[in-house]
Amino acid sequence: MGKKILVVEDEDLIAKVLGIRLENLGYTVTIAYDGEEGLAAVKKEKPDLVMLDIGLPRIDGTTLCQLIKSDAELKHIKIIMLTGKRLMDDMENAFSAGADLYMNKPYEWTRLQANINKLIG
Repeated sequence: MGKKILVVEDEDLIAKVLGIRLENLGYTVTIAYDGEEGLAAVKKEKPDLVMLDIGLPRIDGTTLCQLIKSDAELKHIKIIMLTGKRLMDDMENAFSAGADLYMNKPYEWTRLQANINKLIG
């Protein structure tokens, strides 16, 4: 079975395009559209990687990252913050919360792919 990736993204088009591209690479993809849905999906699916937007409804991405990394059963999961936010504070907060990688949107697909390979193979 392929590795599992959870995409937590509130913009429908971005989530779907990312999901299709990842599935075409052989990953099993689950999509959640807000932070609460994302937290439930992480606990249920136990993905290898979570791709998080920062500006999510209900639970923001940085808080969700902290919740995942502070849970003994989930802390091994790799997290990529994929966001349109470009402020240095956002990046620092993401890494403080436990993110493994921070990438700006719009992202370069080949670079994102290389980073996913580096994190989960």
